[in-house]
Amino acid sequence: MYIGIRQLAKRYDVSPVMIWRWVSYDFFPKPHKLGPATARWHEDDIKEFEARSATRSRVAGKGGESDRQ
Repeated sequence: MYIGIRQLAKRYDVSPVMIWRWVSYDFFPKPHKLGPATARWHEDDIKEFEARSATRSRVAGKGGESDRQ
């Protein structure tokens, strides 16, 4: 299943421009071009991105100020 730019922007509560900015920074997966003016992201690519991002967040949070008692 493919996801469009507006759906992604809503999902992450950002503008469509921000999604494209993330793509240009290689932070976010590149879309699949379905036509000359049609780009969509495959749901599996988005799930993989979210899993990597969640892992990074957990690793970055270890040993931080909030973890100390």
